[in-house]
Amino acid sequence: MNIDDIPFGTTDWSSVPATEHPGEKGSALWRTRQFDPIRVRMVEYSPGYLADHWCSKGHILLCLEGELHTELEDGRQFVLTPGTSYQVADKAEAHRSSTPTGARLFVVD
Repeated sequence: MNIDDIPFGTTDWSSVPATEHPGEKGSALWRTRQFDPIRVRMVEYSPGYLADHWCSKGHILLCLEGELHTELEDGRQFVLTPGTSYQVADKAEAHRSSTPTGARLFVVD
């Protein structure tokens, strides 16, 4: 990834409008900033959230609060807690998220 043509700036995430994305169960609130071609998000999953799709987009994801369960299409499972992260390339390994307790994440993709 090259980060080009982005001047220094700060983001007050509480002032970025949230968009709701329903899952198979629960919902996700995304606060999104786009720095072409890089998308940066603060994501909040409701307790009991389960994604409604397998994702093949690459991400770098940091768990800030709660507990995030990530399942890979091949059956492997991982649990992120505050201060842990994962990274995956585009089209590398399809994955989907769930959380029993809710989670807040910082995502770059």
